[in-house]
Amino acid sequence: MDITSLLSHRTLSMSGSGIRRAFELGAKLKDPINLSIGQPDFPVARAVKDAAIRAINDDRNGYSLSRGIPELTTALATKLQTDVGWSFSGLGDSSADASDLLVTTGTSGALVLIAMAILNPGDEIIFPDPYFVLYPALSTITDAKAVYCDTYPDFRLTAARVEKLITPRTKAVLLNSPGNPGGVVMSERDCAELLDLCKRKNILLISDEIYDEFTYSESRTQRAARSDADKSLKCPSPCRLPGAAAHTLLIRGFGKTYGNTGWRLGYAAGPRKLIEQMIKLQQFSFVCAPTPLQWGVLEAIHADASLQVADYQKRRDLVVSALSTVTDLATPGGAFYAFPKIPDKLGMTGSQFLEAAIAKNVILVNGGTFSQRDTHFRLSYAVPQHKLEAGLEVLTNLLSGR
Repeated sequence: MDITSLLSHRTLSMSGSGIRRAFELGAKLKDPINLSIGQPDFPVARAVKDAAIRAINDDRNGYSLSRGIPELTTALATKLQTDVGWSFSGLGDSSADASDLLVTTGTSGALVLIAMAILNPGDEIIFPDPYFVLYPALSTITDAKAVYCDTYPDFRLTAARVEKLITPRTKAVLLNSPGNPGGVVMSERDCAELLDLCKRKNILLISDEIYDEFTYSESRTQRAARSDADKSLKCPSPCRLPGAAAHTLLIRGFGKTYGNTGWRLGYAAGPRKLIEQMIKLQQFSFVCAPTPLQWGVLEAIHADASLQVADYQKRRDLVVSALSTVTDLATPGGAFYAFPKIPDKLGMTGSQFLEAAIAKNVILVNGGTFSQRDTHFRLSYAVPQHKLEAGLEVLTNLLSGR
């Protein structure tokens, strides 16, 4: 059989993930310094694991409602009512068909569902360059058009940069803050101007906030919508601004904040008509998020991740201190990545720099994996400090031309 002739153009037009390529290269090394993995290196909290184990042992292993178990959707609605100030309905009623909130199979599942819900062939979706690797694929799987917004050198998706890319076919703008691969956090003004632009143009603003809790102290500048209930400062989000509920889709998750990336759990909230279509699509695709693990993350909602985030802020400071002396580096305000530029004097692409690092037993991801350029590289500092320090010594030497 000629299998190639059966494959869709969607499949053939996609290349394999550069992140997975880094994994494969690392498998060939002995005890490598692996700075490529976008996964927290702390364990899932005992209470969260125990809640999932109890659910399994209590035989809560069947399908849940496609929108999620009522206990979890209700708890998430309560959290968001305080945080972004939105009102929710129909969440705790297992017989209700409508909802404003949906539990998904990771934030990636939410992104795939919203792309399928709004994009027709030829429609356009704008997102930042550099970008999370899934973003261009959202257009590929829907026969839509990816519109890359150049955000170099500061990696900020500003309204001024976006507006000149809007056409009559633009359906959505996709914001990721804190961002992957740069870790850059948008300011409150950035968020307000981008939301205002999308409202004026009748474009959906999708706010991918998978790293919202993973924001460092100096970047937490916006208060919760109901600050009387939560006095802490938050990562700036367009979803807390007036009128946001009717114009934005909020996507968040559990994997990065609580270290359970393999559980594949996220959630989306937004206009009911959008969420209803996403639920319908979930019924015919993912069906539902893993049921016993939904019971586990119900416990995670109340967990305190501040100690882990503070520890990662120290690692961020270590990275900035080491690399900013030898190359250009936009200081990460959140997540656990840095996206340094490869100095022009080296005359190397990101792929070539990756090979040079691997020769020194250090694994990175080249910038071309996340961008139409290959001038940078991404490192993850979600590794033990002794590994990070050893890797930074190698990278400092390479970037200095030594």
